Amino acid sequence: MQITNPCVVSLTWRLEDAQGQFIDELSEPVEFLFGGEDLLPKVEEALEGQEAGHEVQLHLEPEHAFGEYDADLVFFEERGLFPEGLQPGVQFDGLPEGATTQGMPNDAIYTVTEVYESHVVLDGNHPLAGIALRLAIKVHDVREALEEEIEQGSVGQPVFTVLNTVPSSPHMH
Repeated sequence: MQITNPCVVSLTWRLEDAQGQFIDELSEPVEFLFGGEDLLPKVEEALEGQEAGHEVQLHLEPEHAFGEYDADLVFFEERGLFPEGLQPGVQFDGLPEGATTQGMPNDAIYTVTEVYESHVVLDGNHPLAGIALRLAIKVHDVREALEEEIEQGSVGQPVFTVLNTVPSSPHMH
């Protein structure tokens, strides 16, 4: 079966930065909805019309991956808004309750980058924002998408998340 919109593709990949530094690997095939919200547009463009067994190597500039790094999405909040034992790398869905910073999107995931005695530094950029990527993909299977998958726009939890919709209530990761 050829990869056409909508269908489900089963993929493995290796992800590196532009200098070849390892970032992530899917060594076991994972299913994604082609034509939904699971894959980046440039990945779909490279896979369209292909079949199981196809392999492709992509170079993705930041604007085709997770966007340019936006320094305006980095800000401080009072340390008291966060739980004890908070460490860099912890992520929150949306702003913490009681946040005083104005103009930040409520529907983003914020990563704690630094923890000080009086404040915490939060970053609303995707962790791969501003990074050019190399992606080696192999298609293992292609099948018809189920109606439920088409309606959801996803097979499940996307691995490549562009973060268009995130619950508005803060949840710590």
